Amino acid sequence: MASSFQTIDGQPDVVFADAPPAEQRSYDEPPHHTPPPAFDRTIISANTSAAVDSAFNTLAHTVLVQNARTLEDLVREMLRPMLKSWLDDNLPTMVERIVRAEIERVSRGR
Repeated sequence: MASSFQTIDGQPDVVFADAPPAEQRSYDEPPHHTPPPAFDRTIISANTSAAVDSAFNTLAHTVLVQNARTLEDLVREMLRPMLKSWLDDNLPTMVERIVRAEIERVSRGR
């Protein structure tokens, strides 16, 4: 069974944008403060980020290969005890009622 897994993208999902120039702002818009000079906003290097991404991808692949369980398997495992309990509580009464109704139907037919 081929397992599929999603790779982790090390790119940040937050984008910092500079404020528009003053002549493009409408008069209703409050003035923006000038941002500080641009600097490297990354805390870790590209090599470190790639190593971390690789480690997490390896972990995800290992977990999926060793525990190749589908959502259906998980739901079945969770529902089995509930279904057993419901059947234990309700099945004898249901069968007795259906058998009694069938006996009455057969006995009236004679």
